[in-house]
Amino acid sequence: MRAAATRLYAERASTTLYVAFELGNREWRVAGTPGLDHIPLVRTIAARDLLALEGELARAQAHFGLPAHAAVRSCYEAGRDGFWLHRYLRSRGVVNDVVDSSSIEVNRRARRAKSDRLDACKLVTMLLRADAGERRVWSVVRVPSVTDEDRRQLHRELLFVRRDRARLTNRIKGLLANQGLVLPTLADLPTSLATARLWDGTPLPPRLRARSASGVWWPPSRSGSKPCGLTAASSCTPATIPRSRPSANSSRSRGSGPRRRGST
Repeated sequence: MRAAATRLYAERASTTLYVAFELGNREWRVAGTPGLDHIPLVRTIAARDLLALEGELARAQAHFGLPAHAAVRSCYEAGRDGFWLHRYLRSRGVVNDVVDSSSIEVNRRARRAKSDRLDACKLVTMLLRADAGERRVWSVVRVPSVTDEDRRQLHRELLFVRRDRARLTNRIKGLLANQGLVLPTLADLPTSLATARLWDGTPLPPRLRARSASGVWWPPSRSGSKPCGLTAASSCTPATIPRSRPSANSSRSRGSGPRRRGST
């Protein structure tokens, strides 16, 4: 059985070019080989240079004596580059797989996280093993369509907006707490900053007030509602400070809720 599997693998290796990409921000490393009995040809090209990529694939086919119409099978780890390279390779007739980096087997004795990127030579060796029929080499990511990927943008943008809101809220509350002030709500913040008074009755310093309101757009308050001002810490009680309700998709551990000091 082993001889038959080896003979089948040799037939595949003689007619297919296996390529692995190590994607970086400035440059890409491309490793190609027709089989385990050949040393991979490793080339470095500029990142996102598709013309150079086409040239390196043709050079690898000529280097290993493969015909120009030889099949090409490639892979790269899922990451910041997304799926656009996968769609380009598929349009060129290349059978490509996007691999989940956390599913790749690693040496447990080595001080290395499973999410670290492998080099191109190691990745192309694992591609040969996966194509030969070995299971549990890695997990292949299901690539969504362009329409399905675009539908995710609204949900992802909502998550980022919530994180930015929590970051700005904590930042403003920290600046005001440094002066002994408590901000019950963020409604009509410019008016609240203008009418705020410190412990001795003086207004907020101009640079602190500008820093507290910088980078934030506050919509006008609702009709009929009174602007909520700032209360000095010496004249407020915990009972007068309303507690904000966290949303269903957020938690206090992520910083989305208000932090109260001295609470038990």
